[in-house]
Amino acid sequence: MRHPPRSVLAAVAGAVALIGSVTVPVVTASGAAPACSVEYSVTSQWDSGFQGAVKITNNTAAMSSWSLAFDFAGGQKLTQGWNAKWSQSGTTVTAASESYNGSLATGASVSAGFIASWSGSNAVPTSFKLNGTSCNTAVEPSPTPEPTDPADDGAPVLRASGNKLVDAGGATRRLLGVNRSGGEFMCVQGRGIFDGPVDDASVKAIADWKANTVRIPLNEECWLGLSTIDPAYAGANYINAVKDLVAKVKAHGMTPVVELHWTYGQYTGNSAGCSDVHASCQKPMPDMQYTPSFWASVANTFKNDRTVVFDLFNEPYPDRATSTTTQAWQCWRDGGSCPGIGYEVAGMQDLVDSVRGTGATNLILAGGIAYSNDLSQWLTYRPADPAGNLAAAWHVYNFNTCANESCWNSTLAPVAAQVPLVAGEIGENTCAHGFIDQVMKWFDDRGLSYLGWTWNTWDCSSGPSLISSYDGTPTAFGTGLRDHLRALNG
Repeated sequence: MRHPPRSVLAAVAGAVALIGSVTVPVVTASGAAPACSVEYSVTSQWDSGFQGAVKITNNTAAMSSWSLAFDFAGGQKLTQGWNAKWSQSGTTVTAASESYNGSLATGASVSAGFIASWSGSNAVPTSFKLNGTSCNTAVEPSPTPEPTDPADDGAPVLRASGNKLVDAGGATRRLLGVNRSGGEFMCVQGRGIFDGPVDDASVKAIADWKANTVRIPLNEECWLGLSTIDPAYAGANYINAVKDLVAKVKAHGMTPVVELHWTYGQYTGNSAGCSDVHASCQKPMPDMQYTPSFWASVANTFKNDRTVVFDLFNEPYPDRATSTTTQAWQCWRDGGSCPGIGYEVAGMQDLVDSVRGTGATNLILAGGIAYSNDLSQWLTYRPADPAGNLAAAWHVYNFNTCANESCWNSTLAPVAAQVPLVAGEIGENTCAHGFIDQVMKWFDDRGLSYLGWTWNTWDCSSGPSLISSYDGTPTAFGTGLRDHLRALNG
């Protein structure tokens, strides 16, 4: 779903510590404290690249500027960085202070992050120098984190079995709930990470509607911590906020669906949402430059917790750019150079491969073309999934083309007969619920899944909004979904 207009605010520059989720511990020599210490961490890693961070602590006299140097030992190549002026010459990487974070008092710390490529080995650096002084550190590989035990909470591990979703015990399950928008746009607009509260009370309010699923839209540039995003809302800070919301959703027995909503790549063709190359609006297809890296990082983050579902891309619309429907579906699956799209596209097969390449076997959702409203050739072009855990995603609003039972019977029913079908977004812009009542009945009759858009306090006539308050007070539109979920699951 496209969103109500939002003002874009300038990002605020500032030094923010990026402490990685997998940190290589510092081991200092015995005796006197070192002149400086450096913690080097790999916050995420994928087949061809990784995101890293350094935390520098000054144990000597205060300094007005600093420069950290270390050597990559595995052929890694720096591609970009933030909170420092990053450069690489041969194997030597240098991170020099910015104007806003050069002052480093005795005992003070500063952090900076980067993205780099790697192949063969991603060996960690073994020595660091701050302003030419050795930091007397030694690093060891971090231990592999223990897998999360899904039995620790009430959220089920779901998998595709024929055309049904089933839990670990083989019981049929349906995803019935809401979308929690905000993570896709607040960070890129420099306004925060989520729109409204994401504390336990606000998540409990969703569960009180008897929802069992929450879909969480994300922004790839914010997750990857690219330099265009305010570091307060990017990289490890963003990732940790998403992980915290996922944990709260699970704590209330609900399934978290993490979904890629806004991506990189300039598109100014038919139905363009913006002319910005950055991830500030919905693009017709994901980009090859960053999206496979995003999904590899997300999959590595959650692969030990199979209760988390992956929704590959919000609403593909290559059909608005290409001249034929066949070209659109080929672009959807295979990516590459697609007619009418100026950047290299990552197809659904690329993204499935990125997820599975990490070893993650989590359930994957893949939406069709025409803003996920067209599944007419989904079965023909569905990507191959070595884990056999793939479901079709579909979106519908009262203003879509496929918004009547005749279309649903002809295009959705054949898909639902072969694979699980999840309506990741249902809604209407009338502030009423007559249309979604029809959708829910059609899906209920067939035991299928659906999620209402959206759990945000917007004007329900400009963008379908389920609530007027984060305590769960429904709009007239939201009343229809709330009462229906309570009748089903009460």
